[in-house]
Amino acid sequence: MSSPHLIGYLAETTPDDALTNANTAWILASSAMVLLMTPGLAFFYGGMTRAKSTLNMIMMSFSSIGIVSVLWVIYGYSLAFNTDKKSGLIGGLGYRFLHNETQKSITLNLYDYAFVAFQLMFAIITLALISGAVADRMKFSAWVVFSVIWISVIYFPVAHWVFAFGAPLTGAKGEVAANGAASGFVQGTGGWIVQKLGALDFAGGTAVHINAGAAGLALCLVLGVRKGFKKEAMRPHNLPLVMIGTGLLWFGWFGFNAGSALSSGGLAGIAFVNTQVATAAALCGWLVVERLRDGHFTTLGAASGAVAGLVAITPACGSVSPSGAVAVGAIAGAVCALAIGIKNVLGFDDALDVVGVHLVGGLAGTLLIGLFATKATNGFVDGLFYGGDASQLGKQAVAAFAVLGYSFFGTLIIALAIKYTIGLRVSEEAEITGIDQAEHAETAYEWGSVSTGATHGSSISSPAPQRVVT
Repeated sequence: MSSPHLIGYLAETTPDDALTNANTAWILASSAMVLLMTPGLAFFYGGMTRAKSTLNMIMMSFSSIGIVSVLWVIYGYSLAFNTDKKSGLIGGLGYRFLHNETQKSITLNLYDYAFVAFQLMFAIITLALISGAVADRMKFSAWVVFSVIWISVIYFPVAHWVFAFGAPLTGAKGEVAANGAASGFVQGTGGWIVQKLGALDFAGGTAVHINAGAAGLALCLVLGVRKGFKKEAMRPHNLPLVMIGTGLLWFGWFGFNAGSALSSGGLAGIAFVNTQVATAAALCGWLVVERLRDGHFTTLGAASGAVAGLVAITPACGSVSPSGAVAVGAIAGAVCALAIGIKNVLGFDDALDVVGVHLVGGLAGTLLIGLFATKATNGFVDGLFYGGDASQLGKQAVAAFAVLGYSFFGTLIIALAIKYTIGLRVSEEAEITGIDQAEHAETAYEWGSVSTGATHGSSISSPAPQRVVT
């Protein structure tokens, strides 16, 4: 989501049918692109895991679409975007069942239902991202219960903190007015990060990636390691499927980032370009580290680097120049390539490197705004490398670590509650024979050598052409 300052700029114009329709068309197209990211993620994760867990990984992503979509209508959108009572922590229930939203309601030159749809897709992909940390060992029934609780008590409040600008100010003639710092919005009616703190998060580095990464870390700590962790080679069973998933994610991410401009104008254009060049730079940065460290350039490394770049540029794409985006991407690609080894040192089993890519990449992108932000792009603040002071960097750090802490400890409580009630993990027998067969009575492949093949448990390490956990 663009900053309140940029939203305020949009608010200066009187809603006009042609402009409203053009913006709405762009946001609806962007919403469809963001939805496509979740099937893309299903293929990405499904190819990276062992063949006997492929369908389970795909089901976790597709179940997120079903669960979140229903809850979004009932109360999710309201908790995330209804105005609150000046706390900045969570919205009210005034929009439950979307009964106060109408097709003719216009805010900031955009029909409200288009915004409802767009933000729904963000909520879906955030939940689905967590599943990569728990591959091969979490009961599907426990995942469903976890999904309902986590999206309600973790994601919806955090989305309010980061994305809810508050109630629009209205002038004498009823038009949305621009007025100073958080222009166009009544102070105290939006989320504390966007309104009170003033941290920048254009499209969800905190609410989506840090949030999901911290949750993945907590969940895999409670679940424990897979059978054979650091003893057996767990290679990705289908690298072409991983690359197809990466391509779908890359395509959909243009809707994720450029759509967050909430208009079809120049801001969407710069976000689009920044997304492309940062992702390309991160792909290159990852491969350089991989070659120097392991002696190989791998397809899995290319895919992982691209995703790391997409993650890192998400919060920054509306605040940096294209050259700054290249720097953000290159740094994130290299840092994430190194970060995926942390789990082997500390002994936690983040199966597909949600922590190494999404948590670390989200932190990198969010903090680097404080260095590379430029008024030439965002219109109001420069980072340290562009003549600004350290204040924006401080705001970015507060936002990043507040979300990290809330998500990690909140998820820890949820996971422990499920573990000691209905149980969190499949039986040892089910884990060995295959979670697809045990939980879904299906297998992804019918030939034995593939259906029981080994895979990779990490989305990001690569001592061999197919990355393995050692």
